[in-house]
Amino acid sequence: MAKFGEGDKRWIVEDRPDGTNVHNWHWAETNCLEWSRNFFNKQFSGVVILAGEGNLFIKVNKIEKVEGEAYVNVRKGKIIPGYELNVSLSWEGEAKDSEGKTLLKADGLVDMPYIADENADEDPEIRFSVKDEGPIGRTLKEAMVKQGKSIILEKVRVYVEAMAKGGPCRDELESKKVAPKSVAAGSATVAVEKSGALPAVSAAVETKVVKEKKKAKTKEGFKTISMTEKFNCRAKDLYEILMDENRWKGFTQSNAKISRDVNGPISVFDGSVTGMNVELEEGKLIVQKWRFGSWPDGLDSTVKLTFEEPEPGVTIVNLTHTDVPEEDRYGNATVVENTERGWRDLIFHRIRAVFGFGM
Repeated sequence: MAKFGEGDKRWIVEDRPDGTNVHNWHWAETNCLEWSRNFFNKQFSGVVILAGEGNLFIKVNKIEKVEGEAYVNVRKGKIIPGYELNVSLSWEGEAKDSEGKTLLKADGLVDMPYIADENADEDPEIRFSVKDEGPIGRTLKEAMVKQGKSIILEKVRVYVEAMAKGGPCRDELESKKVAPKSVAAGSATVAVEKSGALPAVSAAVETKVVKEKKKAKTKEGFKTISMTEKFNCRAKDLYEILMDENRWKGFTQSNAKISRDVNGPISVFDGSVTGMNVELEEGKLIVQKWRFGSWPDGLDSTVKLTFEEPEPGVTIVNLTHTDVPEEDRYGNATVVENTERGWRDLIFHRIRAVFGFGM
């Protein structure tokens, strides 16, 4: 044990003279803003939206701006992307008559004011505009919205997925994954040459690889969130709030549909969370299956809320939220953190504020 005033060297990460980030213990942050600009330019510049359908010709010109911030944090091989971007691109359209004569050429813009990692599972807001607001100009704009919106959203999703995989850091991360295997293979080869026991060593290396693959397949990748909260109310009142869709709408300011029957469906936060009731005991217990829309297909978590009333007017809620995946379908590793924050800030704290149940 270290003396008072001295740090225990086992818990100190010292700066190395060579600057090496040993085992990626430190956060390694990479600025991805310029990389993002280049990425969007490659994705959008010159993309054809319409090539004569209905005598309309529309294409994207170029990216006009990519403003905000974008970065990737890496620690111990874990990728945590972060970005809040305001993106604009210009487009041009031309309308021709049946004889091929040009009726109008018009320019416009597409604005996406908020592309962010916190909304990675949602499509961003897109605003279309055209400089010529006459009848033909409006026709071109409507065609751009109808045909171009899906194309633009798909390319934004490509960006989201690329950031989730490390953005500009991806190649470096992949090389680091491969490097240890190469070193291990080289060590095995040296051992074989020295011992001359080629078949035995080869079998040992192969067995180790197989075991590592099996281990990777059985890796859990899920977490449990546990919280205890106190409220200045009766247990039955708090139970009622959590099972009443109108009150859910009130304290979350979002749409909710909640069945009061076991096996009945639930949908909260405008459908971002869906599931069903598993077990209900009025004033004492709520057990539900929860699934977030951003999670990989086929994954469900279990929410268990128990209500205790140690004295009249004081309720203790114990939350256990199991099988929460560490990553969403896009590879973002902030699922557990965001879910815990959601319970605390968007549910428990808002119930206190709206219904006056503060402690």
